[in-house]
Formats: sequence, structure tokens, C-alpha cells
Amino acid sequence: MRQDIHPTYYPDAEVICACGNTWRTGSTKKVIHTDVCSNCHPFFTGEQRIVDTEGQVDRFYKKLQARQSYLDEVEAREAARTSMDRPITDLDLGTRPTDVLAKAGITNVGEALEKLAAGEAAVLAIDGFGRKSLADLKKRLRQFGYDLPEAAEEITV
Repeated sequence: MRQDIHPTYYPDAEVICACGNTWRTGSTKKVIHTDVCSNCHPFFTGEQRIVDTEGQVDRFYKKLQARQSYLDEVEAREAARTSMDRPITDLDLGTRPTDVLAKAGITNVGEALEKLAAGEAAVLAIDGFGRKSLADLKKRLRQFGYDLPEAAEEITV
């Protein structure tokens, strides 16, 4: 074997943990500093403690918070999209059907859905509002995610 190539071995090297525990062992370093030992490691102590290595826990919580804020934003957008206070003009039905509905006192989606709940005949009874406008209204309401009320079956003789 070659001489003087091996590191110095210290049979009484001191190991110091972050929790304050110390012990002696053999090593090539005189003093060893550790973050976790058998006295403070969660596996041996039975504690539910998160050992943070280089901010990984913080990054995880940051990602978790970003995900939650994204989900809250999506939910808020969906709620705003299907709001009953949405003006009829947002449905882009055209100027004539929108003006006819405004004359009849229907200015938002909630009022239009109430009128539809009374039946198609109630909507068609509005002067100047025809079948094409009714079909367009229903189509646009479905596109925006509104649930259309089921009207009672009308009997025609």
C-alpha cells in the first residue's frame, strides 16, 4: 500500500445534533454536526413533525395555496357566469328582442327564467317576441350554463 494517502482516523470523534444531543464515534472528521438524530427524529419519537429540507415544505405549501386560490377563482368565475343578475344584453340576442324584453320589464336573466318557468306561452305573449327569439334565448341561456325550468305541459285543442 502507498503511504500517506489515507485520511486521519479519529476514534473519539464527537457528533453534535441540532437538538443538543452529543455522542462519540469513530470518523475521519474530529467534529460532526447533524440536523437530526435518533433522539429527535420523528420516526423514533413518534411525533408528527415535518423535517424541512431546503425549504421543500414551504414550496409545497406555496403550491398548495396557489392551487386553492386558482380553484376559488374558477368557482367565482362560474358563479359570476351563472348569476341571476346578469343583464339580458350580455346574451347577445340582438337589439330587437332585447328591446322587446326591456319593454316588458325583463332586464336580467333571473326575470327571463321566471317568465320561462311560467311556460313558453307566457314568453310568446310578449308583444314582438316570436318563436325564433324564444329559441335564441333558450340557446344562449344554455350556453352560459343556466338550467332552464321545465314548464308544465300545455294542452292545445
